[in-house]
Amino acid sequence: MAPRRDHSPTGPHPELNGHGLRLRPWDAGSGSDVDTWLRGMRDPEFRRWNTPLRPVTDRRGARESLLAREQAATEGTSLSFRIADARSDTALGHIGVNEIKYHLRVARVGYWVLPEARGQGVATRALLLATRWALTELGLHRLELDHAVGHEVSCRIAERCGFGYEGTLRGAVFQEDRHDAFRDAHLHARLATDPDPAGP
Repeated sequence: MAPRRDHSPTGPHPELNGHGLRLRPWDAGSGSDVDTWLRGMRDPEFRRWNTPLRPVTDRRGARESLLAREQAATEGTSLSFRIADARSDTALGHIGVNEIKYHLRVARVGYWVLPEARGQGVATRALLLATRWALTELGLHRLELDHAVGHEVSCRIAERCGFGYEGTLRGAVFQEDRHDAFRDAHLHARLATDPDPAGP
C-alpha cells in the first residue's frame, strides 16, 4: 500500500475507536491527563521494564513530558494516545506510534497500562487498534516493538497482535533505573503485508 497522499505530519491528531476502547491525544492542559500520566510513569511495574531518558517524578515533569509529546505530534515524529474505556472514558493507559520515519514507512510502538486495568486485554486491544491505523491510514509498511528480555507479558501481547519475534538486540535498552548500564531486548515487528491476527 502506498502512503496516503493526503497525510500530513502536521495534520490533526486523530481519535481512534474500536475493541471497546477510545484512543485520543493526551492533553497537557488537562489536570486529569497530567495526573494519569504521572501515575503511569511512576508505577513500579512500568519502571521495572522502562527507563526514560528523563524520569517523570512530579506534576511539573508530567506536564512537560506531555507538552513534548504534543510537539512531536505537531512535527509528525510521534503520536501518543490516551487509552480509555469507550463507554465511561475511564483512563486505562497509553500507546504511542513513535520514531516515525515516513521516508522508510517505519515506526515503533510502545504502551503501558495502569495497574487497575491490567489483565483485561487493554494493551492487546489498543495495540491492534493503533497498528491497524498506522498500517492503513498512516500508510506505514513496518511497525517495530521491542521490550526488555524477561518481560514475558509484552512478548505475549506482541505475538497476539501479529508482531513476529525477529531476534534479540544486545544491550539495546537501559537497565532498570540506570543510564549507565544496558540490557538485552527482544525485537518484534509487523508488516502491512502480514495477515491480520485473529483478534483480541
